[in-house]
Amino acid sequence: MAGFIDKMLEKKYLFVSFWFITIVMVVALIGFTANMVKEVPPIPEKVVSENGETLYTYNDVVEGKGYFQEFDLMDYGTMLGMGAYLGPDFPSELLHRRLEFLYDYYAKKNYGQPFKEIEDEAKKGAVKALVIKDVRGTKLSNNTVVLSEASSEAFKNNVNYIVNFLVNGNKKLAFPGGVIKPDEAKKIAAFFDWGQLAASTYRPGTKVTWTNNWPAEPLIDQDVTWSAIVWSLFQLLALWTLTIFILYLVYQHLFNKEDKPDAPVVLNSLYPSQRKLFKYIPLVALFFVIQVFLGGYIAHIYTEPAKNFVLSQSILPFNVMRALHINIAIVWVAIGWLVGGMFIAPLVGKEDLKFPWLVDVLWLALIVVGAGGLIGIYLGATGHMRDVWFWFGNEGREFLNLGRVWDIGLVVGLVLWFFMVFSTIRKAKENNVMVGTIIWSAFGIATLYMAGMAPIHKIFPNFTVDDYYRWWVVHLWVELTFELFAAGVLAYLAVILGLVSRKSAERIMLLELVLVMMSGTLGVAHHYWWQGLGEYWVAIGSIFSALEPVPLVLLMVEAWKEYSHIKEKGEKFPFTIPFLWLTGSAFLNWFGAGFLGMVANLPIVNYYSHGTYLIMPHGHVALLGAFGYISIAFLYIVARSKAAVDGTEWDDKFSKIGFWLVTIGVLLFAIPTIVIGLHQTAVAKELGYYAARSRETIEQIITWSWIRVIPDSMIILGALTVFFDLFKKTYLAKKNK
Repeated sequence: MAGFIDKMLEKKYLFVSFWFITIVMVVALIGFTANMVKEVPPIPEKVVSENGETLYTYNDVVEGKGYFQEFDLMDYGTMLGMGAYLGPDFPSELLHRRLEFLYDYYAKKNYGQPFKEIEDEAKKGAVKALVIKDVRGTKLSNNTVVLSEASSEAFKNNVNYIVNFLVNGNKKLAFPGGVIKPDEAKKIAAFFDWGQLAASTYRPGTKVTWTNNWPAEPLIDQDVTWSAIVWSLFQLLALWTLTIFILYLVYQHLFNKEDKPDAPVVLNSLYPSQRKLFKYIPLVALFFVIQVFLGGYIAHIYTEPAKNFVLSQSILPFNVMRALHINIAIVWVAIGWLVGGMFIAPLVGKEDLKFPWLVDVLWLALIVVGAGGLIGIYLGATGHMRDVWFWFGNEGREFLNLGRVWDIGLVVGLVLWFFMVFSTIRKAKENNVMVGTIIWSAFGIATLYMAGMAPIHKIFPNFTVDDYYRWWVVHLWVELTFELFAAGVLAYLAVILGLVSRKSAERIMLLELVLVMMSGTLGVAHHYWWQGLGEYWVAIGSIFSALEPVPLVLLMVEAWKEYSHIKEKGEKFPFTIPFLWLTGSAFLNWFGAGFLGMVANLPIVNYYSHGTYLIMPHGHVALLGAFGYISIAFLYIVARSKAAVDGTEWDDKFSKIGFWLVTIGVLLFAIPTIVIGLHQTAVAKELGYYAARSRETIEQIITWSWIRVIPDSMIILGALTVFFDLFKKTYLAKKNK
């Protein structure tokens, strides 16, 4: 048996397994996608009252979705749990307000008094039965949807509430208002009402809503389905079993103690294109600093939404600052990876880039696209680009806020980068499986982004369809192609730094690729549970879980052993700082993507925690650790190589301070956000999702929000240290004496 396993773990069989898994997963995803349009909540031709009055139409819903995106309300509150956590989940709020209205309506109609004044339990039960009959009696379809007289009045009441909120704002909830016009707000209200209908009406032939009974709403006895419970059990069993199996494979069959690492690469000179990368270093580090400062700003607004911080919220509105915080992170991480690819390519190809001047062109293009896109995000969401918001403003889809022109510019830049790297590496003798992984994952990064750009000239009418493809970029970009790139980079750098044997690194990386494709492709399903797709997605999203970080962590453990051995022998290791960031990346990838991902990833937990603070630590630690750390490692590799070739001074002191400040800060950040998220989740279980998202619930545990000052300050100080350290090492370093 052991001999068979060893044979199957040979490089060629792992390679075949990777492609087999890839084909199966991609075909399955395409098949599910083709079926997806048949299962999403339909947008009715029109919604009318019992007396024939038209309340809103298909076009109202679609136009409302457009305004929702234009003014970036997804970076303030959520739509079916997707978005930011400061404001409400708009459909859930309208559903709850509708139900409260119905309770009073039927109580007054039948007993002549508001529901809260009724003391007789039998009468209360009768009113509740009437409310449930009203809500469940509504049928959502492509045709005309008829609301009862009571629900029609509830809708009008909700429209008045939403229009007042969006137009005039609510300073206690950090929504300054003054941007959205009344006629625009009415269309947005129609879009939100479509969402609450999807969340409260049954799919034809079932007793489960279009959103799989999400959110929890005690007023109509809406709670988690059995499938979410049973698939949570299967997910835990599968994860536990497969983790043990992977650990066994890696240590028993993949690591060979007889395989010795190659001698580390020694740089005696740099190619012209590599020297042109120096200008990227302070740019990336500065974006990192700006991003974490914005993170501190929005954290303060989360804590004290009624108060301004530094400047008036009418100037720095929360939703715009959050969009900038997220998109600047994407910018600096992506540029850092571009730097790494362009630096590694000449090392592999043993020749310079064919057109070194393209490095300068790409730098200028990224400046233009980055600056234009970020300015557009601000101006679009604040109402200054009403006629051209889609092309130049804020597209208003969380993580994908860039206007379409800037989207196109980014894709052109990524494709240019891919061809620069590919043309240099493709004929190299060292073009091994690690390098091939770097190349083709780079191609995937460049092309998969386009999944979020369809249709290229307008928005998707249906939110559920739109969000389906949005997650193709957010999840498949980050947890698939980025993970593949990270696997290739970590393995390759561990080899050229002389820390792991090439044979072990290649086999570990191939196992990683198999796991990434297996869990990362259909694993996108765990984002589809509650926003309008079929119940079978609960099963798919549960089975394909977060296993992919495990092999990379073990790879870096082996690399750390070799690093410690080198230090014990008293030998110098010049790339200590890049290696530190790479090791941190592997650990935080496991902790953020794997461990913290599982905290909220069981369907039974996610049902109550969806759209709460419990998601925050997973997203922050995974993005910064898994991808941001690799970007910073690339910067230090370039800076260290420059120092080695130019003979300038190099000191690890401040570099280590920056690393530990950021690392300890982001780990501590997870604690208060988990505590707050667990509190919200408990409230959702006991009182319903509407209560969990209320400001009163956050205020009950506000001390933990203030505790965030400590880790947030550490991260900001760490980012500043990294920026000044890299700037000094790149431009101000003195020659060695």
